[in-house]
Amino acid sequence: MNRTKLPRILSMLLLMAFILSSCANANEETAPPSEPTPLVVEDTPPTDPVIPVSQYIAPLTGLRIESPTNVRPLAVMVNNAPAARPQSGLSKADMVYEVLAEGGITRLVAIYQSHSDAITIGPIRSIRPYLIEIGDLYHGLLVHAGGSPEAYSIIQKQKKEDLDEIGKAGAFFWRDKSRKAPHNLYSDTDKLREAANKLKYKQEVAIPTYPFRSENEIIAGEHASKVDITFLLQNYIVSYDYDDSKKVYKRSINNKPHVDLTNNMQLEAANVIVMGADHKVLDDVGRISVDVNLGGEALIFQHGKLIRGNWIHSKDDVIRFVKDDKEIPLVPGTTYINIVPNDPSFESHVKVSNEKQN
Repeated sequence: MNRTKLPRILSMLLLMAFILSSCANANEETAPPSEPTPLVVEDTPPTDPVIPVSQYIAPLTGLRIESPTNVRPLAVMVNNAPAARPQSGLSKADMVYEVLAEGGITRLVAIYQSHSDAITIGPIRSIRPYLIEIGDLYHGLLVHAGGSPEAYSIIQKQKKEDLDEIGKAGAFFWRDKSRKAPHNLYSDTDKLREAANKLKYKQEVAIPTYPFRSENEIIAGEHASKVDITFLLQNYIVSYDYDDSKKVYKRSINNKPHVDLTNNMQLEAANVIVMGADHKVLDDVGRISVDVNLGGEALIFQHGKLIRGNWIHSKDDVIRFVKDDKEIPLVPGTTYINIVPNDPSFESHVKVSNEKQN
């Protein structure tokens, strides 16, 4: 290499080294950290959580339930004497039948199937043959305290599965000391099902079903804001007043709200049905028979409307309500079925107010 060129080359190398060093130092001088970009949240109103609607409905009420069930209904004979009111548990019944017993006093057959929580029920009283038939409509477990000789004969001969307080199920009932006997006998649904399990009774059965109306279905019929029912005694009148805000009929006895002692709520019914049946006095005690098989006239009250129809009963089926040979769907909710005598006439037991609803 030419010695005269060497200094020049060295100078160029030194210059390049200086430039590279300056660039490296410049790269090390980083900009100060920038502020984080704020998260922009749109000002939207909170939304309610989406609650899935159950696809299952209770067979006797048409109301939504969490899962399908064939748990056996309890058919409980509920005392309706003045000293027994207010009763407990009627507001949780799926269906309630009211029918005459001795002396013009009515008895209630309360059917429990869809509720899973423990329900205190009572006071509980004795059973009659036609009350057995009503319980059998739903393949129900008969719950009672004693019964007429004819009723006991049927239970024994037909081997009915029943829970009788004065029989082998007595340990599953209790007496309320705040009331006088015989109007103070109670049980609850948990105890009754425990008794049924201990006695090895059927726990599940085929549950009859009804057709039910859709939520916003328009019902055609006469306007009926109130119905008064006289079973036999003139001093005992059951009334149902329509509450348009809740779409139910509220039950009263002698113009006083009929309430559930458990929650002090007035009893309500989505469907009120009055059906006429033949009654016959059997003995000097005043025991009667009620024909719940023959069929006859029926008045169906729903959403402030009255539908005039008939009731029919086929073997191994529930009592059904028809108009022009077509079954009348029920409104989802509790149904009260009131059975009145055909004598002197069906209409004589029912008074309807036809005031138009607002």
